Amino acid sequence: MRKLVYYVAVSLDGYIAGPAGEFDFYPTDDEMMRQINAEYPEFVPTPLRSHIGMAVDAPNRHFDAVLMGRGSYEPALVTGVTSPYAHMRQYVVSSTLGRIDDPAVELVEADPVGLVQRLKKEEGLDIWLCGGGKLAAQLLGEIDEMIIKSYPVVAGAGIPAFAGEFQPTLFAPVQRKEFGNGAQATWFARA
Repeated sequence: MRKLVYYVAVSLDGYIAGPAGEFDFYPTDDEMMRQINAEYPEFVPTPLRSHIGMAVDAPNRHFDAVLMGRGSYEPALVTGVTSPYAHMRQYVVSSTLGRIDDPAVELVEADPVGLVQRLKKEEGLDIWLCGGGKLAAQLLGEIDEMIIKSYPVVAGAGIPAFAGEFQPTLFAPVQRKEFGNGAQATWFARA
């Protein structure tokens, strides 16, 4: 069965973005991005691939579907990109977006849990939960694994990694890698 994997960057105080969706405050590290992009090419938006020296049609290694909340999808829309991950099946979960003018992106207006349960039963690679915090909280019961990039910065406020009800859920670390900028990537599996 396919797994739902939440891959996200977080600050030391648990925010994935600033109050207005900012994420440019994370200290960058070329080595970190090279290693993650090589292992997980599907995380690189299709329009950016050629800019970093990656083939636009680089094969997916782990994922063939991506779920995003409206806040994760809008940065692409602002730049005129309606299909940011054209190399995967794309789902945007939003009850307020109204419509998406791109047949490659499916708008899901309700029941993201039902969507994930249906996708898990289909054949294919795993499903990437791209964000955001509200969607992650709604899908916490369906998240099988997490890849957390933890950066050595305190945001102070913003969008939490999980913006929902108090629901303690155990995950066990299975791998950790540190990088030159002080960031760590940690792989977790549901305990």
